[in-house]
Amino acid sequence: MQVIDSLKSLVTGLGTSKDKRSGLSHYLRLLSPDELTAAYRCDWLARKVIDIIPNDMTREWRDWQAKGPQIEKIEAVEKSPLTNLQVKVTRAMQTARLLGGAVIYIGIRGDDPSRELVPSRVGQGDLAYLHVLSRYGVSARELISDVTSEFYGQPAYYEVSGASGRMARVHPSRMVRFEGAPILERQFAATSDAWADSVLQVVYDAVLNATSSQQHIAALIPEAKTDVVYIPGLAGYAASQAGQAKLTARFGYANEVKSMFNMLLLDGTGPNGSQTGGEQWQQKQISFAQLPELMQKFLQIAAAAADIPVTRMLGESPGGLNSTGDADLRNYYDNVAARQKTELAPALNRLDEIVIRSALGARPRGIYYDWAPLYGLTEKERAEVFKMKADAARALAGAKGGAILPLNALSDALVNTFVEDGALPGLEAAIEEHGRLADQPEQAETPDETPDEGEGKPEAVTDAAPRTLYVSRKLLNAAEFIAWAKAQGFETTTPADELHVTVAYSRTPVDWMKVGQTWGGDDGKLTVAAGGARLVEPLGDKGAVVLLFNSSELAWRHMSIREAGASWDHDEYQPHVTITYSGQGVNLDEVEPYRGKLVFGPEVFEEIDEDWAGKLTEA
Repeated sequence: MQVIDSLKSLVTGLGTSKDKRSGLSHYLRLLSPDELTAAYRCDWLARKVIDIIPNDMTREWRDWQAKGPQIEKIEAVEKSPLTNLQVKVTRAMQTARLLGGAVIYIGIRGDDPSRELVPSRVGQGDLAYLHVLSRYGVSARELISDVTSEFYGQPAYYEVSGASGRMARVHPSRMVRFEGAPILERQFAATSDAWADSVLQVVYDAVLNATSSQQHIAALIPEAKTDVVYIPGLAGYAASQAGQAKLTARFGYANEVKSMFNMLLLDGTGPNGSQTGGEQWQQKQISFAQLPELMQKFLQIAAAAADIPVTRMLGESPGGLNSTGDADLRNYYDNVAARQKTELAPALNRLDEIVIRSALGARPRGIYYDWAPLYGLTEKERAEVFKMKADAARALAGAKGGAILPLNALSDALVNTFVEDGALPGLEAAIEEHGRLADQPEQAETPDETPDEGEGKPEAVTDAAPRTLYVSRKLLNAAEFIAWAKAQGFETTTPADELHVTVAYSRTPVDWMKVGQTWGGDDGKLTVAAGGARLVEPLGDKGAVVLLFNSSELAWRHMSIREAGASWDHDEYQPHVTITYSGQGVNLDEVEPYRGKLVFGPEVFEEIDEDWAGKLTEA
């Protein structure tokens, strides 16, 4: 029994032979190389479809992660006139997208091209040149069907025309292969040469509709306004050459009068001398009201077919209220970045190994590269990124004797980062002149005064005596904070000069000199931005009511002091400002937390005073 699972309707004909869709089907008509090349050379939209994605994938190129001299040598090989790797990769990708396939031929000095190229045998300076060849510049022979081979599915060898015109065999390991639109199942491919389809094969109709719509609209412009004249007995005049000459002379003169006096003179006399039934004039105009939207829609369809945002394809700003186009561009650049990792990097893997060995003579471990960011930053964003990286490096360096990473290693990494980012122009030249941190002689600490002759050598400075530690920051905008508290119903508050946030409270004696210094601003102030999580809750057993808030800077500083040996009486640290110690009469469920910014002064170091509560008088 044959079971057909399909929706049919005998009334409307849906799903039957009467259905208008019953004759629809897909068929494959491969575009010829001549058609593809003509489209690329003559159609601006087709050219953009081919060029934009390869340009975006390679325009920022990549940042090598290695020692400075190693990076210079690798980049020198990449930028060599005979290599010019970035340009060659871009050209190969464009050619592959246009024609379905392309290769970069790796030229090695004094090597047989028909033999396998083993990267470990490449020595310094062996990479001679790179050449881009289209799929029609090479012949692919005898596809490898052995699934255990790393070249499975590729030709056993390529044939390339040599200098004498003879065909030379080239091993596939010497070819960096690029494809256009992949064919997922080779057995259904129209050809058996292991190449892919052109990218234009799928988007060709959409591109053709978009460009032809512009041509049709352009052809309508001369016809936008047309004069129509009704002439009695026109057929009789047109029947003879003399009549045609009279018509031409008649309306040639009428057009001259119209041009001179901006008016059209017509004969109003009828066939029998009457004043009706004479020549009549009418002007017809074509409306272009909906044509721009129609043309824009065709362009949008073409851009969607090419997987390129309209803003990138047409180079125009997006329209509409609150429309920036940033989300579309970021999604597009994320897609490009993903293709760099999944398509471009694997294709270049063998060539990169050869580039490294040709530049350095060996393959040191730990050398790799990152693709440079595609989405450009504004000057303000660059400055913010620079500050964040500098602050992070300062945090990793820590206080003297408490660095998380070796300072020399951290310094070299930071120099490489700033050089690659271009954040400090001329930094490399300055480093070469003055040397890196590791090259600087260590400066021994000396006392301010040189001892007189005969006096003994100055005694070595010992660690400071351990003592209890209380670190706090005064609230500088206390008046604003107290005004809020009064408005919420608190009758008394902590005095303005006593409002603070506690950073550390160590009953265990600790050497103050080992806790380091905060890495905030030069003025020592710390500002907690307005908003965020804020709560008003009771705290402790002394009747305190506090404002809880979050601050990563305070939390980080608290932990750094504890790592230096300080103790803490509680399970975790939560920054807060004590509002009052007499808040029993206030319904805290009805209190709206303080949402404004909190500005704190520099850190204050003190020993713990166990009798602090008896000295506090609320205002």
